[in-house]
Amino acid sequence: MHIDRRLLIQGGLASLSSPPAQARRSFGAATTRFKALAFDAFPIFDPRPIAALAETLFPGNGSRLVELWRTRQFEYSWLRTAAGQYADFMKVSEEALVFAGAALKLQLTDEKRDQLLRAYLALGTWPDAMPALQRLRQAGARLALLSNLTPAMLEGSIATSRLEGVFEHVLSTDRAKTYKPAPDAYRLGLDAFGLAKTQILFVAFAGWDAAGAKAFGYPTFWVNRLGLPPEELGCKADAEGQSLVELTAYALG
Repeated sequence: MHIDRRLLIQGGLASLSSPPAQARRSFGAATTRFKALAFDAFPIFDPRPIAALAETLFPGNGSRLVELWRTRQFEYSWLRTAAGQYADFMKVSEEALVFAGAALKLQLTDEKRDQLLRAYLALGTWPDAMPALQRLRQAGARLALLSNLTPAMLEGSIATSRLEGVFEHVLSTDRAKTYKPAPDAYRLGLDAFGLAKTQILFVAFAGWDAAGAKAFGYPTFWVNRLGLPPEELGCKADAEGQSLVELTAYALG
């Protein structure tokens, strides 16, 4: 059975409620250094359950499968962009997973393949995500997601994580039929917010995304959860930290 790439998770989960008026007034003295923040998906959504699922399905081989799968996901997205053969990230993910399974000589049945792909439709958040988003909203920041994930992946994970109404814009690069770090992908944030580049802080999870956003002209914060060195791509983030606690301190400045 193949994944329906038009699938949108349905759900009536409650949206994040606004803080009471007193709380808004008490926090009103705080101001953000930027009018808006555009987040990649993964500073917010935690992909580790996908690796855990892979290990359950392929004991002893889950980490190898996920590592090769993740590498091919991004290689395929960039190769398709360069070749002018765009496909959305769910399609790219399926192709990359099939390759990874074959390369490792695993019995990747249709059922197991679909289980792994569906996990991208229902990601939860990192523990520090909700408090950080609440503080930023209370300080008056406008928030968006700007991700290579498909609209179904983003909306499904928002519903799973009870984040409906938190983000003013949910931007998939599928709108531009390209992928970050292409300039047209980052430009979606400008078009959505109607702000100048310097007024929008881009929040990256991957080092290459931090470099790409900075090269585009965004002030950039790298949430370097994995403790990796910066990519040697000619641009580096303006600031970095290992969690959204550091991001919030930087943004509230």
